[in-house]
Amino acid sequence: MSLPLWHWLARRLDRVALPPDLAGRLAAWQALPPADLSLPLAQGRYVVVDVESTGLDMRRDRLIAIGAVAVVDGRIRLADSFEIVLRQVQVSAKNNILIHGIGGERQREGVEPAEALLRFLEYLGASPLVAFHVAFDETMIRRACRQYLGIRFRRPWLDLAYVMPGLLPNTNRKHRALDHWTGRFSIGNYARHNALADALATAQLLLAALPLARTQGFDHFQALQDLEKAQHWLERNT
Repeated sequence: MSLPLWHWLARRLDRVALPPDLAGRLAAWQALPPADLSLPLAQGRYVVVDVESTGLDMRRDRLIAIGAVAVVDGRIRLADSFEIVLRQVQVSAKNNILIHGIGGERQREGVEPAEALLRFLEYLGASPLVAFHVAFDETMIRRACRQYLGIRFRRPWLDLAYVMPGLLPNTNRKHRALDHWTGRFSIGNYARHNALADALATAQLLLAALPLARTQGFDHFQALQDLEKAQHWLERNT
């Protein structure tokens, strides 16, 4: 039986000819066992991530940089952090550079995208991901992985933009942006709109969330994912 046309096209689009060494590294990452999302929140490793891009259009703009910090056993591990700039054939617009501070020369001299993404995946391992407003970060990483690695990036994510108001419902209408929440908990940010700096600030916000979650009976990552889904529903229906 022949495949439906859309399925055939999707499979064709996902095919990327990687050099053997990159293909081997990618296969090794894909073979990792999935993370145990039922572990207590004080155990395990979570990777808090932030990205910078050429703009805010998730369908057309390109991924420029990834910054990430690991939270391991309930503590931020600064030594376990990651930052990379993907090489850009076409440098982003000046007004965009003014936001993230990654200049044209640094963009042109960045790491080749396939290599950069593989380094990120190897850093990530099987760890679940955490971000603030996940949709953007996840979409930009997923699109880049499909374009340069030929894979569909699917890993568990947690969105603090919905978890935090779920844990502190009285602040729901006042706190929409990352800056609102970091201000609420007196969290500093040494370079706003820098991917690594924003990831570090988000990681500190995660640490602020963990004791609140435990006292409310959310004992593991999967429980916080359920809270996130409930908050999504609540915001859509109120």
